Amino acid sequence: MYLLGLDIGTSSIKASVVDAQTKQVIASAQYPDTEVAISSPQTGWAEQSPEMWWENTKKAITRLTSSGKFQVKDIKSIGISYQMHGLVMIDKDKNVLRPSIIWCDSRAVETGQKAFEKIGEKKALSHLLNSPGNFTASKLAWVKENEPEVYAKCYKIMLPGDYIGMKLTGEITTSNSGLSEGVFWDFCDNKVSDDIMSTYGFDMDLIPEIKPVFSNHGEVSQETMNALGLQIGTPVSYKAGDQPNNALSLNVLNPGEIAATAGTSGVVYAVSDKVSYDPKSRINSFAHVNHQLENQTRIGILLCINGTGILNSWVKHQVAKGIDYPQMNEAASNVSVGSDGLSILPFGNGAERMLENKLIGAQFMNLNLNKHTDAHIYRAAQEGIAFSLKYGFDMMQANGVEPKVIRAGKANMFLSKVFSSSLVNVTQTPVELYDTDGAKGAALGGGFGAGIYSSLAEAMNGLTLLETIEPDLSVADQYENAYQSWTKALALWV
Repeated sequence: MYLLGLDIGTSSIKASVVDAQTKQVIASAQYPDTEVAISSPQTGWAEQSPEMWWENTKKAITRLTSSGKFQVKDIKSIGISYQMHGLVMIDKDKNVLRPSIIWCDSRAVETGQKAFEKIGEKKALSHLLNSPGNFTASKLAWVKENEPEVYAKCYKIMLPGDYIGMKLTGEITTSNSGLSEGVFWDFCDNKVSDDIMSTYGFDMDLIPEIKPVFSNHGEVSQETMNALGLQIGTPVSYKAGDQPNNALSLNVLNPGEIAATAGTSGVVYAVSDKVSYDPKSRINSFAHVNHQLENQTRIGILLCINGTGILNSWVKHQVAKGIDYPQMNEAASNVSVGSDGLSILPFGNGAERMLENKLIGAQFMNLNLNKHTDAHIYRAAQEGIAFSLKYGFDMMQANGVEPKVIRAGKANMFLSKVFSSSLVNVTQTPVELYDTDGAKGAALGGGFGAGIYSSLAEAMNGLTLLETIEPDLSVADQYENAYQSWTKALALWV
């Protein structure tokens, strides 16, 4: 018996098949092989095509099923992880009305601030746990105001994973966790927020059918079976945003447990049993995958840095032309801690919530043309990302998060010893690296949603710990000095 997991990322689509009994990945595939571009028609905008996600999903699944490592008929459930906060709008014929306004788009910051003030800051934070900011609801309001002809045709709104689920099954559903990440969910009233809907003038009919995260969100349609060979009737039994799903994949489900990821964006994600919020909405709170309305409070507290792997990718393509990431990491390791005074602020991918939605761009500070080389840039970029996570980490601690260890999949930037050691030593917190990723987590989540596992504990046991990185006291002062130099550079902009 096998489980299919899909990870609908910003850079690519990944698909994995997991053996339900052994919890091991039998086959995996990714499409495309190169990183997908983000369209930016205007400064601060970020869009992608939902139709492109679906085409890439089909190609990833086709690669997977062509591997010959399993029988497609033995796949018994499908789980979907997806990039958070994106807005997908469709008409009554289920056609996409415009490109998706994705997570790092900044156009709706002012729209969200006006709603924040109209609802009232105290009420908004206590009921929504976040300012409306530039989350999905505010993006929809921007479309309503600036593209009324598009808004008038809208039948339903969806998050990216809801759209892929619809393409697989024909059914349009969402969840309270998904709605909370769009800042549509009222945590006090446990329903779609009347304040958001009335403030923005939205019709409640725009919201899809709301189902539990782990449940049947529809079954593979005849059309999908014809196109991809998946068995008709196979349930899509789990959908969650990439960061809650990353936490699930690392078995981070209970209060005090912390997960991290460093892909296109960088995230530290803690689980709490308290409905809490940051007074300045710099870190955000959402319903975790195992949050239950009546009897189990599980809130995911999320620190997000938009400019993480995308900065490292920019450096690779614009500075390190001709060499790959391992070669960059090796060169960076030969530069001393602190990059000989070079500081990089990695904030060039939209407004940063941690900086109160300021859009300051990426900045190179103290660049010495007589001293600094490409290797200094490689290291300073990775240190800048680690230092930005430390900056937000301190905010999380001020909000009651008490980290003892951070869990992460050994992937993306955690493949770099420079980045990993920088994060561990600047936060003085050990990092455990596991053999898992978003597609595997989604597959296992789908297994629980389909009733193949009797509990989440059963679904998620058996994680393989690959490596534990402990703080090195001999370099603690070096990292602290480098971090203080970095914060001085940041202070010039915020």
